[in-house]
Amino acid sequence: MDVEAGSSPNDEELMSRLQGGEDAALAQIMQHWEVPVKRFIFRMVGNVAEAEDLAQEVFARIYLKRATYRKGAKFSTWCFSIAANQAKNRLRWWKRRPTVSLGAWSETGGDCADGTRTGESASQRAERHEQIASVQAAVAALPHELRAPLVLFEYEERPMAEIAAVIGCTAKAVENRLYRARQQLRQALRLQS
Repeated sequence: MDVEAGSSPNDEELMSRLQGGEDAALAQIMQHWEVPVKRFIFRMVGNVAEAEDLAQEVFARIYLKRATYRKGAKFSTWCFSIAANQAKNRLRWWKRRPTVSLGAWSETGGDCADGTRTGESASQRAERHEQIASVQAAVAALPHELRAPLVLFEYEERPMAEIAAVIGCTAKAVENRLYRARQQLRQALRLQS
């Protein structure tokens, strides 16, 4: 969502206002970042309801940790770092609770970006849904260290340098992780077909 210069404050200005005690700035930040954060978390955890809950936690953390935001730092990097940590923590939590099946948390309850295409037959729609479900399952099966950079790069279209900052590694390490993630996805999708 690009905004014309001068029509509204950028994220860094909003964080400065939030740090200065203007709590209403958080609403503007949420309005701008709610969908990208939910979309990112959904692709990390594979569950719409969890993505909604975790996105709220991300914004609560932004508010609570507002004093730690460094002036001049790129807000999107800081925001996605918080979101990645929330998703990672939730996935860890699910692993420790064997009563929650993998199927229970990977049920989407709907697809974030799915709409009915005009002129598409029921069989084509069903096939497309199967393909989407296969890709979602393959992405969900990736280890967190590969899933986070893949989701940030492929779905959120974040630059390599920002991904490196979000996950705490070098840009070269991001490239290597993307390569490994794509290889694992190809192999998993080949096995499913």
